[in-house]
This record gives sequence, C-alpha cells and structure tokens, in this order.
Amino acid sequence: MDLIFWRHAEAFDSLEGQDDLSRTLTPKGEKQALRMGQWLDRQLPEGVRVMSSPAVRCEQTVKTLGRKVKYKSELQPQGSLDDLLVTVGWPDSKMSVLIVGHQPVLGQAIAYLLGLPNGECSVRKGAVWWLRSRVREDLTQTVVVSVQTPELL
Repeated sequence: MDLIFWRHAEAFDSLEGQDDLSRTLTPKGEKQALRMGQWLDRQLPEGVRVMSSPAVRCEQTVKTLGRKVKYKSELQPQGSLDDLLVTVGWPDSKMSVLIVGHQPVLGQAIAYLLGLPNGECSVRKGAVWWLRSRVREDLTQTVVVSVQTPELL
C-alpha cells in the first residue's frame, strides 16, 4: 500500500473570531498547491483514493490536483493518529491513498510509520511524503518512496 501525505499549502493566520476551518491559502500557498498538484498528477498511480480534511485550506490545496476527493472529518486539525490510520486502512488497504491534511497529525503518522523515536516529524507546508508498506521475509516494512517540497519543483 502506498500512503501519500500532503500537507496543505501556506494559509493565512486566523483572524480574531474566525473559525480555523475557514482559513484560506495565501497567494504563495496557491502557487505551492498548484506546483505540487501538477507534480502529483504526473506521479500518482491510477485509482489512487484521495481524502482530505474539510478545512478550506485543504480543499483549496487538493483542488489543484483535479481528481475526485472524499472529505473526511477524521482528518480535521484536531484529528488523531489512530483516526487517520483507520480512515486510510493502513497497512492492509489494497489501494494507494493520498491524504491532504494538517500538522501535527501528519508528522505523527510519518514518525510512527517510520519508527522515529520522538514520535513526531516536521512536515513543511505544501510538502508531500510518500510512504509504502511492503513485506520482505515475513516482515512488514515502511519504505520512503519520496519527499518533495513545492520549492524544489
């Protein structure tokens, strides 16, 4: 199973009294999302399932991909690592899954899947981490396929 994590692109800070879920992308964030969306569109396997947080900044980010998206409340900013892993079916799903979401849960998931000791990994805004679950000699392994940032595209 391939599990691709895409952190939403740069968004405006919350204004006083503004709901966090309604924050929108900055002009820089719009460019980051477009560059990464174009790169992902060329790289993603056929039939990949795309899931996103319903936050506006995630909706705007994933829209640049131009694919069908399922919005999942489990992927909201307050979501947990367990919710994320259950939602995507890791590691047993036969389909590849792309998730558009938030820190810190994306970083927590990456750290957990890679066995990083501090339990968290920093994920830049707009960046993609592509992981793959495989079995070798009866052991399940997590392999890093790619890490990409919009600035490098």
